[in-house]
Amino acid sequence: MARPLTSQGKEVMVGSKGVIKRDEFVRIITKALYTLGYEKSGAVLEEESGITLHSPLVNLFRKQVLDGNWDSAVATLNKLGLLDENTVKSAAFLLLEQKFFEHLRNDNLMGAIKTLRSDISPLGVNRRRVHEMSSCIISSPQNVLLAFSKLGTETCNSRLKLLEELQKVLPPTVMVPERRLENIVEQALTVQREACYLHNSIDGLSLYVDHHCGKDQIPSRTLQVDEDGELLLKHILTGHEKPVIMVAWSPDDCQLLTCGMEEAIRRWDVESGECIHVYEKPGLGLMSCGWFPDGKQILAGLSDQSLCLWDLDGKEADCWKGQRSSKTSDFAVAKDGELIISMSRDCTILLFNRDTKQERLIEEDDTITSFSLSEDGDFLLVNLINEEIHLWNIRNEPSRVRQYTGHKRSRFVIRSCFGGSEQAFIASGSEDSKVYIWHRATGDVIETLSGHSGAVNCVSWNPSNPHMLASASDDHSIRIWGLKKASAKRKVVGSSSSSNGAHMNGSASANGNGFVHQCNGSRSR
Repeated sequence: MARPLTSQGKEVMVGSKGVIKRDEFVRIITKALYTLGYEKSGAVLEEESGITLHSPLVNLFRKQVLDGNWDSAVATLNKLGLLDENTVKSAAFLLLEQKFFEHLRNDNLMGAIKTLRSDISPLGVNRRRVHEMSSCIISSPQNVLLAFSKLGTETCNSRLKLLEELQKVLPPTVMVPERRLENIVEQALTVQREACYLHNSIDGLSLYVDHHCGKDQIPSRTLQVDEDGELLLKHILTGHEKPVIMVAWSPDDCQLLTCGMEEAIRRWDVESGECIHVYEKPGLGLMSCGWFPDGKQILAGLSDQSLCLWDLDGKEADCWKGQRSSKTSDFAVAKDGELIISMSRDCTILLFNRDTKQERLIEEDDTITSFSLSEDGDFLLVNLINEEIHLWNIRNEPSRVRQYTGHKRSRFVIRSCFGGSEQAFIASGSEDSKVYIWHRATGDVIETLSGHSGAVNCVSWNPSNPHMLASASDDHSIRIWGLKKASAKRKVVGSSSSSNGAHMNGSASANGNGFVHQCNGSRSR
């Protein structure tokens, strides 16, 4: 029999603030021990604390459920002293529903009918469920088995699952909810993470200390500089007759698309450097190219302001006539392949749904120079000619939610990106040779990175390592930024599977969709 230790006090509350009830605290710990499989430890805690997890009557009720003594379980349920009649009826319904289906499973049709008519129907609850159960009686055996699957009762652990359902219905003072301690701890960690203004940790949250990220978790120290001549030349891709204005990596990084200015699109094998296919549209020039997320189709922008979709073998799958501007080649495709985002006019972005043919517009007051799509496809980062970056929510009707300022832009195309843990930060290049980092939710500048000696036109945040950021500049260098701490716990490496790249101003620059663009007048080879 459980008994309290004499060394323990009789305090009703525990904890420094006196807000935790001792008996509840001990019971959820006991429940957690049993859930984790520590049966002996749970029993010892009950014995030493004198606080039982369940009353003798509840233990009897649980045993009756696991043994399938349904009538006895219903009788015990009515002895638990529950004040809410609806709670009693809901719990009784769950018990009798299990009894009904076990009768059917054992081919006891008369027992099932009697349970439904005499026990379940008089409760007057969940009429829709009762009708579903009635249909099982008149169905063929195959349909009955299908009904078991749909109603969630075809399992060897159905009685254990029934106990879990009963725990959701009965008051927690009667039966402690399953995994209650884990839920409380998860809630506490979530609150700490959401309160962490600069959250960018890769190690997860610890139970040992309160969580807090400082600026030391933001990449702000140059780890590597790649300058002209330092990178190994793998292939020279030849075949275009006009300047290449855009390239796009395939989702698996094994192929590359290149688009000549109002010319053709070529698909290359990265390993061999061989041109696999050439895509052309008679009488029209191609202005942009990109991959669909599945890597099985490519999308192109044409000089007549239309979009064209090709299979890899060159078969045209679809084509949409739009108001696409030929002045810029930016576009993006959402992960599901349904939403296509492209420039419409100088101040307008078109959001086109392939399936529904619905068109939505993002309209700015100033000229748009570039944009970047968030990883979840719900937000669009729009760079403007007036030295502003706007964040748009495009989940439903487009709405502007935030503005970022401080960077410099007067002559060149400057690109920005989402990044960090859960993409909680915004980074951008700038013509004052710096990289700017904003807090996405507040719009505050939290870091300004110096090191380049020319305009920084493009940045790319490593999608798999929130502590790595790349920037490309007119000083003919690419800088890799990491944490200031030399003893960073995680080795900084690039992600070979990512198509996010950053290239210098005189060559090309990449946005967050694997598309790479020519910038500022220099030609890419």
